[in-house]
Amino acid sequence: MENIFVVRPFSTTSIGWWYAERDQIDLSPSYQRKSGVWAPKDKAYLIDSIINGYDVPKFYIADFSYASSDLNTAGRSYAVIDGRQRFEAIFDFLDGRITLNSDMKYLADKSVRLAGMTVRDMEKEHPRIIRRIESFNLSVMSVITNQADRINDLFVRLNKSKPLTGAEVRSAMAGEVPRFIREIASHDFFVTAVGFTNQRKQHENVAAKLLIIEHRGSFVETKKTNLDRFVSEAILTESDFSRSAHRVIQTLDLMYKTFGHANLLLKSSGMLPVYYWLSREFGERSDFVYYLKLFEVFRNDHKSHPAVIAFNSVSRSTNDEFSYHVRHYVLREFILGGGQIDPISFSIV
Repeated sequence: MENIFVVRPFSTTSIGWWYAERDQIDLSPSYQRKSGVWAPKDKAYLIDSIINGYDVPKFYIADFSYASSDLNTAGRSYAVIDGRQRFEAIFDFLDGRITLNSDMKYLADKSVRLAGMTVRDMEKEHPRIIRRIESFNLSVMSVITNQADRINDLFVRLNKSKPLTGAEVRSAMAGEVPRFIREIASHDFFVTAVGFTNQRKQHENVAAKLLIIEHRGSFVETKKTNLDRFVSEAILTESDFSRSAHRVIQTLDLMYKTFGHANLLLKSSGMLPVYYWLSREFGERSDFVYYLKLFEVFRNDHKSHPAVIAFNSVSRSTNDEFSYHVRHYVLREFILGGGQIDPISFSIV
């Protein structure tokens, strides 16, 4: 099939129509943010806008209803390119999962009190307004294409003025590296062991750090600009990322066993690349995680120890190459020393 990329208005459709078709909508293709970015009050504010007749921004969907496509990995008729949070807000309200905000006012008739109501309340007391919501027409653009890079590029362009995280932008880039990053981020280690959320693709952000460190064979700076460059330049300049990604997944398999579920050492992402590299060295030792936990006690009890001072100092800049090397060196010496570091002989070399 020749390359296709067509953007055109979807046939006029109402909220009620899309609600009925919600099982045919893939709300979480690879380039999308994770759900939960909008708070309930933000979702309720969108419903407020719809009830009061305000305009709602355009939705963009990949339309697979016209023909089969390799891009349709979820096997559904539509995939959201832009508008996921708005669709979720609408569906959550009609499913009865959110209430209208306490300061909500019905501008068409100020004597009508809708504040704090759920869809069930409104069906009993104001069914006419519910029908108005269901008949509200959404402006939807249909994107017909068989080119993944064009969908990803459209997502980035539509969100150019929005505060996308680096991980969200990298996920939408072309090439094999974003795919490997997503595969790493879906590992059970991220799903059950770490304590930080994935609402803004934080798991993918850490996965990108692990992949670049593994691929370079050493610690490197992992700030946004370096990660972005790694993903974009990889398309043209490098290859064999599958081998690096495989090694990352192998190490995560080991970490999943050694760290277990919801380990407090993993409540934030800053130390994870250091723990990853140490796992490559010591992960087979039965006492490995014990010494990592013991160091946190040692760090708290020996604040004036030169190793602790060095560790705490560089921990303020977790993405710097020097910070990685120092933290790794201190923890490595602590493990090799059986839970001790000689303050006299200790030095950063």
